[in-house]
Amino acid sequence: MAQLTQRETPAPVRTAVVGLVVAVAVSVLLGLLGGLIWHVVAPRPLLQQVSAGTAEVVNPETRAFMGADAWFCAIGAVAGLLIGIIGYRIGIARRSFAARTAVTIGLILGAVAGSYAMLWLGQEIGFSAYQHQLADAATSATYTASLTLGSKSALAFWPLLTSVVIVLAELGGSQPAPAADPVQPSGGPTVPYA
Repeated sequence: MAQLTQRETPAPVRTAVVGLVVAVAVSVLLGLLGGLIWHVVAPRPLLQQVSAGTAEVVNPETRAFMGADAWFCAIGAVAGLLIGIIGYRIGIARRSFAARTAVTIGLILGAVAGSYAMLWLGQEIGFSAYQHQLADAATSATYTASLTLGSKSALAFWPLLTSVVIVLAELGGSQPAPAADPVQPSGGPTVPYA
């Protein structure tokens, strides 16, 4: 039995590990891009300074909180569809079982990591400016709040849609080939039984 040295890694294992790492890395990068987009397009509520370090929402019935969550869900859904479709076409279809499994795990873990990266970057971009305004603004001054995600369940949109795309692609791609017509005996056509 031949022993593998440290330098000799079997090609299927190497392919599987590379697929997993690439899937996670691409998803995290897409998550950072999604965080930038979320920061730019998501609405923020208007705050009014009440006293030093204290602010209140100007319009308590604002829809900005729900709007920020909706934008997060929409960006996560698009990212999940993109990662699922492109990841399946490039990383999963026509691969060995080990590579398919590793890339699938990488895509789903990457979707989770990408969703958290989008949340982190989107919330952190304007947070220091918000803290500065909250500490130094004069009473009755108005400014926008920092971007926050109210519904943490929105983090599941990206991994959920990535998983659904992979499952649907696997179900659609694994349909059995149609059976060939049975060979007719040379005695003539057969009569179906009633």
